[in-house]
Amino acid sequence: MQHAIGAALQPAQREVIQHSHERSATFGLFETMRPEYAVLSGTEFAVRLDESRALFAHALPVMETLYAQIANTHSMIALTDASGLILHSLGDDDFLARAEKVALRAGAVWSEEHQGTNAIGTTIAERTAVTVHGDQHYLRANHFLTCSSVPILDPHGNLSGVLDVTGDRRGYHQHTMALVKMSGQMIENRLIASAFGDGLRIRFHSRPEFIGTLMEGIAVFDLDGRLLCANRSAQFQLGLELGRLRLQTLEALFGERTDALIARSGDAACRLELHSGVVVFAQVDFHARAASNVAVASNALAVREEAGSGLTELCTGDAQMNDIVARVRKVIGKNIPILIGGETGAGKEMLARAIHRDSPRRAGPFVAVNCASLPETLIESELFGYAQGAFTGAAKRGAIGKIVQANGGTLFLDEIGDMPLAMQSRLLRVLQERVVEPLGAARAVPVDFTLICASNRKLRERVAQGEFREDLYYRVNGLTVTLPPLAQRTDLRAVVDKILRAERFAGRVVSIDDEVLALFARHPWPGNFRQLSNVLRTASAMLDDHDAHIRVEHLPHDFVDELCDAVQPEDTPPRAGAASLADIEASAVAAALKANDGNVSATARALGISRTTLYRKLRI
Repeated sequence: MQHAIGAALQPAQREVIQHSHERSATFGLFETMRPEYAVLSGTEFAVRLDESRALFAHALPVMETLYAQIANTHSMIALTDASGLILHSLGDDDFLARAEKVALRAGAVWSEEHQGTNAIGTTIAERTAVTVHGDQHYLRANHFLTCSSVPILDPHGNLSGVLDVTGDRRGYHQHTMALVKMSGQMIENRLIASAFGDGLRIRFHSRPEFIGTLMEGIAVFDLDGRLLCANRSAQFQLGLELGRLRLQTLEALFGERTDALIARSGDAACRLELHSGVVVFAQVDFHARAASNVAVASNALAVREEAGSGLTELCTGDAQMNDIVARVRKVIGKNIPILIGGETGAGKEMLARAIHRDSPRRAGPFVAVNCASLPETLIESELFGYAQGAFTGAAKRGAIGKIVQANGGTLFLDEIGDMPLAMQSRLLRVLQERVVEPLGAARAVPVDFTLICASNRKLRERVAQGEFREDLYYRVNGLTVTLPPLAQRTDLRAVVDKILRAERFAGRVVSIDDEVLALFARHPWPGNFRQLSNVLRTASAMLDDHDAHIRVEHLPHDFVDELCDAVQPEDTPPRAGAASLADIEASAVAAALKANDGNVSATARALGISRTTLYRKLRI
């Protein structure tokens, strides 16, 4: 049957709808037929949701923001995968009830093959933004709808899914499509940021005030100047679509060499001239772990590519760490929770992030929650989120909890042993049913994530004391590993060098004197890696402008005090036999230190020497 295509449509839009109607007819659909209402559920839907975990994770907060803009307009927001399967929806309760009748909910498929002409399906077919209003829908059952959809492309230019706003046709607003397009851009930009954590990123626009907004172009290059990705704004400003841009180099597009732009990383917006001659303002960001210049960064990148693993970076020569990494590798991607033990500052979050980077969910978010740092009154809303008006003082738009934010990625619960018992019960339900019920919300939200927990407490003892649920303990305790404290590590040199390279203290890569390293090896390091990083940071700050070598005199005084206090006077007794000058000096130092109860400053004043000199004379 021939459908009337609205005369008010622009010619291009009218042609899109007409072609869609023609396709609908070839699928064997007819106007009065009952739509396909089959809805995926259970395991099959969970598998499909997992396949789109990165899209889901990055789209969810954007959908919440979009909903806040269209609330009370008798409409809903839907996110689909590339086939038209609805992954998630939210919206006004009154319209959701009507939408349920036409299976416009999670698990339903809205491709043209199933539903005929509709914004979601037609957007997939045409790979362009589409509005389908009222009787422009092919099936009469959908004529009460007005829908605006945009395609969401992954960082490689492939169709990842569709973002759609659907409402009652009587509530149609022209500005809806503009909001949906903006939201789609936000999701695409988030996907780019997640996919390319390292490399050279250029954010640019001809007007400097647009940098940092949705209007900015984003182009990401590797360390050889090859383009990895460019968002839609970048493609428009550069005048080339993504496939052709990938054939260009950074220097050809922006007229600058890679090393020159890396040197400007982090500076205020600079002026660049595009290959077209257009002058733009740009903010350059360079991210490459263990890199101080292009040569070092290239080597670091090559090592990472060869190793292909975040966990490999943790293997720096300590046998205990090598064993932990080997065990962890065997359970990655197998839906087995990991429990990390160890002292505070021993690197539990570092290990968790490395596991995430090596997991099949690396493109999804890594969400860390310190259960000990959140007040008991806030931990519930932080973890589970809350609906609009859930409690006095709540944000007007509600809030997404950390668990939902981790959907499609990894949830890291640090210091889980300090989680209140009431929250342990709610967390147990989430782990069992894989759904979250935000405070005050009428509907549960499905979630799927890898769980990593950590604690500096012995959870079995907490269970015996009645302070940790036994059933939750067995839920989080799939594989347990315990990190050794820094003082027991045998790879101190490699650890120090890695920190110095990665942090680029004082704006440059610095080295450490062998004497300092020997002193480090004698230190008990009660603060573990956090303390080591702070000591190195402070010592680097003490360096002169042209000095890049940390020596004893650069160490912070409180650290020297702590080191001396750790060595008791009786540890340095006078040598047996005839008393040499060195023996007498050592004896005098030891006696003075003992007389001053181990106080380094008081001992140095009593002997009339500096604390650094005293420290050297202790020969520790």
